Amino acid sequence: ARLKRETVNDYSLLYTWEGTEPTRKPVLLLAHMDVVPVEPGTEEKWTQPPFAGHIADGFIWGRGAIDDKCNVVAVLEAVETLLRAGFQPRAPVLLAFGHDEEIGGERGAQQIVALLRSRGVQPEYVLDEGGVIIQGMVPGISVPVAAIGIAEKGSVSVELVVHAAGGHSSSPPPHTAVGIVSAAVERVENNQMPVELRGATLNFFNAVGPEMPFAYRTVFANLWLFSSLLGRQLVATPAANATVRTTTAATMIDGGVKENVLPTTARAVINFRILPGDSIDGVVDHVRRAVNDPQVEIRPLSGAREPTSDSPVDTPSFAQLTRTIREIFPGTLVAPYLTVGGTDARSYEPLTKNIYRFTPVVADPSDLVRLHGTNERLSVENFERAVQFFVQLIKNSGGNLP
Repeated sequence: ARLKRETVNDYSLLYTWEGTEPTRKPVLLLAHMDVVPVEPGTEEKWTQPPFAGHIADGFIWGRGAIDDKCNVVAVLEAVETLLRAGFQPRAPVLLAFGHDEEIGGERGAQQIVALLRSRGVQPEYVLDEGGVIIQGMVPGISVPVAAIGIAEKGSVSVELVVHAAGGHSSSPPPHTAVGIVSAAVERVENNQMPVELRGATLNFFNAVGPEMPFAYRTVFANLWLFSSLLGRQLVATPAANATVRTTTAATMIDGGVKENVLPTTARAVINFRILPGDSIDGVVDHVRRAVNDPQVEIRPLSGAREPTSDSPVDTPSFAQLTRTIREIFPGTLVAPYLTVGGTDARSYEPLTKNIYRFTPVVADPSDLVRLHGTNERLSVENFERAVQFFVQLIKNSGGNLP
């Protein structure tokens, strides 16, 4: 009733909370309403029905509890709380909720951005889902770490195709189409993209390094000497490896129609998540060099996207986020980091350079595996603190209480 509400492209929502100083740059809070499906056949493995939204045992259960209905409802609840208190923001506050983030955001976030660009809107900053407050996941760090995403990796899937003459399997050539494409995949897997400690990941280690034990502090204070050693340690685990290189994942392979028929075509797909500083063209060139076989056709598939640029961490906006996190989650260390997945935030780059990705919940490794998995849930306590975070963030952005 108090905010202007617009429906964008049938399903996405844009709310405008007018400020008392309308010429100030607005704050733009993002979230997405859509969720991924539940894998057929796994419904019975859920403690609670996956789409019922039951509250039980201190948790809110169901698909989207964290990704990303938590942020949608927490933002709305925060605004309701402030409206009841008579709060008036000085700068406008915009709420943008996309409806297709899980499939790229083309119909939701990108259309909202087009609308805002047509109006000349330039937000002070954008805040979307992203990093959480992690516990027990950074070696040598005993305090919780709030990871604020300042960049996103890109992605490209590269298709490898081999055509052959076919025939009966009783008289095979030395290598069939399946064998040739399999060997090509193996060569790509054995020739990974290089490790690069830079950008958001380097900022993360610069932030947490001083809080680590002496041996770690020595390494991070002398990266010119120890960067190679650190890189070898980081690539030992998939999660850390993803933060320091463009990753290689062979995800699909097929060919042949019958066990005694030589295949005329075999195909494989390798998915790359591109580190900021690398590019789609660079990845494709890398694959060509690694395969080094004229029998293998190599081409990128549609839907590829470049990595984002890094958002600055020396801005009043980042300082405001840091302050708010410490107010609601005392004793938490705040650090920028690289978002290895995709969010709607990347679509907002034409509007501002200050784009940050943070979900204000505390999580450990057992919580993170539930995202897009079985038994996604969020504790009631976590949800309450998420509401408190957005209330405080909006208040810190400036306003007046009666």
